[in-house]
Amino acid sequence: MNSPLGRTDDAPRRTPAEPPALREPRHVPLAHVVRGGAIEGVHHGSVVVLAADGRVQFQAGDIDVACYPRSALKPVQAVGLLRAGLPLDGELLSLTAASHSGRRRHLDGARRILDRAGLTEADLRNTPDLPYGAAERDAWLRDGGEPTRLAQNCSGKHAAMLLTARLRGWSLEDYLDPAHPLQRLIADTVEDLTGQRVARVSVDGCGAPLFSVSLRGLATAAARIASGAMDTPEGRVAAALRAHPDMASGPDRDVARLMRAVPGLIAKDGFEGVQIAALPDGRAVAVKIADGADRARMPVTAAALAHCGIDPGVLAEFATTPVYGGGAAIGGVHPTDALAHPPPAPPTRTEEPRKTPRHDCHRSSPRTRSAR
Repeated sequence: MNSPLGRTDDAPRRTPAEPPALREPRHVPLAHVVRGGAIEGVHHGSVVVLAADGRVQFQAGDIDVACYPRSALKPVQAVGLLRAGLPLDGELLSLTAASHSGRRRHLDGARRILDRAGLTEADLRNTPDLPYGAAERDAWLRDGGEPTRLAQNCSGKHAAMLLTARLRGWSLEDYLDPAHPLQRLIADTVEDLTGQRVARVSVDGCGAPLFSVSLRGLATAAARIASGAMDTPEGRVAAALRAHPDMASGPDRDVARLMRAVPGLIAKDGFEGVQIAALPDGRAVAVKIADGADRARMPVTAAALAHCGIDPGVLAEFATTPVYGGGAAIGGVHPTDALAHPPPAPPTRTEEPRKTPRHDCHRSSPRTRSAR
């Protein structure tokens, strides 16, 4: 039976907590821009790491202030579309949650979704743009291409929104209106998965409604998707991203490479320096770079994932962004000490019994790792 908001799944809905605060974030330094051995710049931001049981294992900055997740929210939106009856899985579901690079397979995939709805590119209401991928954009311009709705990186999501609206008998022209039943259901899904009410609704770059939540809530949503059972909307989205990371971005993009490097990981980036990543057991991270700098996003994310127990060697290629001078790498963007992973506690040494009694005033207990 459908819910008042049009849900087709039977999963119980969580009661969301109060919305996060709307105020100036209390960000902290998260990344240094190092050139020739000197710190040239500092990127501030906030980051949260959740343990498998949902508790905060590590945090830096302001994880409870409201922020816009931008495209990092797309996996959550995809869950909302599945709850409304979107009949997609596999690569087309991955494309639904994508900020794609604009490769031919991405554009063809968006057309396939539109075809299933009996619609065309003319029915899309996203903002026309050039392909997002640098190589794809350059090739597009060399061929005389102009901005189109299909080439814009959110066309898969918009095509899936139209398909869902068509199958439910909802109006198509206004599918981006926050009052549309489709967008109301997506907002309900955002609150359900993040566990908190939306603080503010705005408009994303593509024209779709954008919902403001906290980093803690965003990481919680990522964890619930990554750990979802295979027969749930959450699990279906996670499976699609894991199986088709290139469809969710592009083969040379850092999020796709990260998902290929860490088995079971799902990851999604967003404009203005936002990143989520989560593992099948519910460990998750969420990152916000205050100034929106993309170059700091992945080094901070890699440092946060080390707190989840991922081998730093696996994360090495993501741990820094090169800084160039004269065409050569002469430095990099590195996480600050605020993100340093605490070393493991040293093993307790077993001593042979002494023949003479000890007269220590006190004995030091072994050091333990504290939750940060």
